[in-house]
Amino acid sequence: MITSKQFKRLARWSALAILSVSLSACFNLTIVSNSAETAAAGKSETVSSEVRQALAPTGVLRVGVYPGSPTSWVKDPKTGESVGIALDLGKELAKRLNVPVQVVEFDRVAQVLSSLKDGQVDFTFTNATAVRAKDMDFTPALVRLELGYLVAGHSQLQSVAQIDQAGMRIGVSQGSSSQTALTKLYKNAKVVPADSLAKAQSMLSAKQIDAFATNKGILFEMSDSLPASRVLDGRWGLENLAIAIPKGREAGRSYVQTFAKDLEVNGLLNKAIQRSGLRGTARD
Repeated sequence: MITSKQFKRLARWSALAILSVSLSACFNLTIVSNSAETAAAGKSETVSSEVRQALAPTGVLRVGVYPGSPTSWVKDPKTGESVGIALDLGKELAKRLNVPVQVVEFDRVAQVLSSLKDGQVDFTFTNATAVRAKDMDFTPALVRLELGYLVAGHSQLQSVAQIDQAGMRIGVSQGSSSQTALTKLYKNAKVVPADSLAKAQSMLSAKQIDAFATNKGILFEMSDSLPASRVLDGRWGLENLAIAIPKGREAGRSYVQTFAKDLEVNGLLNKAIQRSGLRGTARD
């Protein structure tokens, strides 16, 4: 994987389709050829050159991810394998397009979305909001996640109803939809942005924030590595997660919509959810 800083440096250079391979030794790009996998799977699907060019204009499918979220990218604690819904679905789409996949890692979701908006990455999986839909195209929602709060073991908080109090400091990922929503929702509590999930966890441990707010998939992942921490019962909202591609990829939009439907029908979506270890999905 490459970091966001390294990726921005690459974005200034021309002929990315050629350089993404030749520079892999220098920048540790995760580039996987899918032609052999496609042949092994016996896929007979034919993708037009127009669709392939629209969805992977550099000749590789650039998948934007950020660490710490099962919906994006995490490490399997048992095997050390990289897993995540964005990661797995991106690899599957690249396989069907018969192009290599390039996984581009960012520190937080806002950076992924900014790069998607600018056409510097081609694919991600994220919360489909009306505001974001102005800058990118979404498939129908594939996963519904509860939004909640993580608190440290010393916290006296027991429910989401106790959060909006004077003096309460609630952490959010900088530039996230949670930051936008809670800034409007709270009458008393203060919203405190964190520039990464790792930073948010550190802030919670150091008592710099009283709780951290995001979807429960991320919260349970954070709680696993923060002793005695708790995800509060209840929810303050829902996220509807979907595949996102940049605006202007009209020749590939219909293909991605069909791809999303097929993921549900053939069980690949459920397989990706299980591999990621995602928890906190909504039941109603």
